[in-house]
Amino acid sequence: MTFKYGIDRLDLDTVNGIANGTITAELAQAAKEQINNSRQNVEKMANSNEAVYGINTGFGPLCDTQISPEETHLLQKNLLITHAVGVGEPIAKSISKLMLITKVHALSQGFSGIRLEVVERMLAFIELDLIPVVPEQGSVGASGDLAPLSHLFLPLIGEGEFWLDGKNVPAAQVLADNNLAPLELHAKEGLALINGTQFILSHAITALTKMRYLLDLADLAGAMSIEGMQGSESPFRAELHNTRAFIGNLEVASRMRYFFKDSQNMADHEECDRVQDPYSLRCIPQVHGASRNAYYHLKELAEIEMNSVTDNPIVISSEEAISGGSFHGQPLAMVLDYATIAAAELGNISDRRCYLLLEGLHGLPRLLTTSGGLNSGMMIPQYATAALVTENKALCFPPSADSVPTSMGQEDHVSMGSISGRKLNQVLGNLDKIFAIELMYAAQAIEFRRPNVCSEIIEENFALIRTKVAKLEEDRLLKPDIDAMVELVKSQAFNVTAH
Repeated sequence: MTFKYGIDRLDLDTVNGIANGTITAELAQAAKEQINNSRQNVEKMANSNEAVYGINTGFGPLCDTQISPEETHLLQKNLLITHAVGVGEPIAKSISKLMLITKVHALSQGFSGIRLEVVERMLAFIELDLIPVVPEQGSVGASGDLAPLSHLFLPLIGEGEFWLDGKNVPAAQVLADNNLAPLELHAKEGLALINGTQFILSHAITALTKMRYLLDLADLAGAMSIEGMQGSESPFRAELHNTRAFIGNLEVASRMRYFFKDSQNMADHEECDRVQDPYSLRCIPQVHGASRNAYYHLKELAEIEMNSVTDNPIVISSEEAISGGSFHGQPLAMVLDYATIAAAELGNISDRRCYLLLEGLHGLPRLLTTSGGLNSGMMIPQYATAALVTENKALCFPPSADSVPTSMGQEDHVSMGSISGRKLNQVLGNLDKIFAIELMYAAQAIEFRRPNVCSEIIEENFALIRTKVAKLEEDRLLKPDIDAMVELVKSQAFNVTAH
C-alpha cells in the first residue's frame, strides 16, 4: 500500500504505518498540482498592494503593518527564528516524526501557499530519518503550536538540531553531510509551517496508540484478578448489557466473557453463597467501558484533525485568503482532557482490585502469603499503585479550562492543548506500572486456586508472567519483579485479544 499525501485519508493505523515504515507514502500528482496552484495564488497576493495577513503583513498584533515584496523572505525567516523559544526536554523522536508526517499531509491539500520544494524537503527528512529536535514546553495551543513547529522547521533553513544516533546534532552539519542546502523561505511559507496543531495531534496519536492496548490490558488484568478471587461471571452477561447498550460497556462485557470461557476455576464455585462482588470487580464493563468510549471520541476527533488544514490564513483563490482560527487547538484539547480522566480511572479501579486481592477474603491468604507476620508478602507494591493513582488524579486538571492571553491581547483565548496531550501520555505511562502490579498480584492469587485451571488465554498470560516473576514463597526484593512486569506491559507482550 502506498499512501498519497494530500489525496488519501489518514487514520490511526495509517499514520503509524507511515511512521514505522510499514506503509510507503508519497505525494500524488494531484497533490503536487494543488500545492503549485496554491503557491501561484500566494505569489500574486504577495506582489499586490492589498494587505493580506501573513503574506505581506506582520504577525499577531503587527497584522496592520504591511511588508514590501522585497522584505517577505526575511520576514518568513525571522518568523521561524523568533518563535523557536521552546523550553524543557525534547519530545520523543517518534512524536517529532509524527509532526512531520501530519504537517506534510495538511500542507499537501493546497490551501497553504507553500512551495512544492519545501514540502519535498520535508519528505526527504522523513525518508532519510532526519528528525528535528523539538522541546516539549512552550506551546499554548493557539495560534497553533507555534514554538514546537518553529523548532521542527528550523532545520529547513539550516538552524536548529536533528536527532542523530540518540544525540542532538546541529542541523547545518547534518544538512551538509547529506548534501542538502538550507532553503530560503518565501512569502507565507514560515507562517504555513508554524501555524497548526501538529504538536497536539501527534501527542494524541501517540496516546491513542498506547491507550488502545492498555484498554485491552485493563480487561485482562481485571479478568485475572476475578479468577484469583473467584468472583462472579454474572455481571458480564449479554442479557444485562443489552439493556444499557453503551458501545464500550458491550465490548468490555463481551471480552470478559471470552476471558472466562471454559474456565474450570470459575465453574468450581458456581454454587457458592456470595451474592455480589465489590464494584471494582462487578462494574468493570461500566468503568472500563466508559474509558473505552472516551478513547473512541478522541480517536474520531484526532482522525478528523489528521486530515484537516490547520494553518492561517487559508488561501482559496488568487484573490482571497480567509483569515480565521483553524489553528485553535480547542477541539482536541477538550477531548484530550476527557481521555486523561478516562485513563486515570482505569488506574483507580485497578488499584482497588489490588487492594481487594490483599484483604484475605474469598479464600485467599492475607497479603497473598501463607506465612504472614515474618513475611510481608505482597503488601507494599499496593503503596506504589496508590501513589501512582494519586499522581494521575493530580494530572487530571484540564488545561483546556484555562487560558492566558498572549500576543498583546490579539491572541486572547488559547487552548493549552499541548499540555493536555503531554499530560495524557504521562497518565498512560503511570498505567503501565499500575497494571504491572495488578497482574503480578493476580498471578499470585491464581496460585492459591490450583489445581483449578483458568481459561486458555488466562493460562497463557499466567505462564508469561511466570517466565519473568516466580511465585512469592518468602519475602524477597520485589523491585526486579515489578520492573520485569512493567517491561512486559510496555513491550505489549500480553495476549489481550478476545475473539
